[in-house]
Amino acid sequence: MKIYTKTGDTGTTGLFGGKRVQKSDVRIEAYGTVDELNSHLGLLRDLSVNKSREDLIVRIQNNLFVIGSMLAAEPGNEKVKVPAISAADVAELEQAIDSLEENLPPMKNFILPGGHQDVSFCHIARCVCRRAERRVVHLFHEEPGDEIIVHYLNRLSDYLFVLSREMSRSLGAKETPWISRG
Repeated sequence: MKIYTKTGDTGTTGLFGGKRVQKSDVRIEAYGTVDELNSHLGLLRDLSVNKSREDLIVRIQNNLFVIGSMLAAEPGNEKVKVPAISAADVAELEQAIDSLEENLPPMKNFILPGGHQDVSFCHIARCVCRRAERRVVHLFHEEPGDEIIVHYLNRLSDYLFVLSREMSRSLGAKETPWISRG
């Protein structure tokens, strides 16, 4: 099987189920951003500071593939069967957040992204996750979908924020508080 099909040369792409849509379609934007997020998670997984979290990050990446397939499925096509995200997947992220927070000092200010290149990568992933969440919410306003996807992405962005703090702690990087002008 060749990697190129030439079927997208006219600016359309196929959903699972066969329906063709514009590559600029809100659905494509949603699962494309989830795919972009998955690449950022791969970068985080490859950082030595996250070796102890590699298994969890791989599970998250697998879940992002599931979310991508859920979003890429042609709506209303009963013949298309894709896996799904569950409340247990959201709960796993919540447990990971709680576990990381046990070792972190309480926040007294917002924190500026940065302090170490690895931490900055995590903040970028968090921001891409928030964008993916916004894209999915936009899609679901146009066409209702499984809200567990929004829950998962929302919790994942929270996890990535707490992970960035834990990475700062592990790396001995300084967390710079945001100081309001007012």
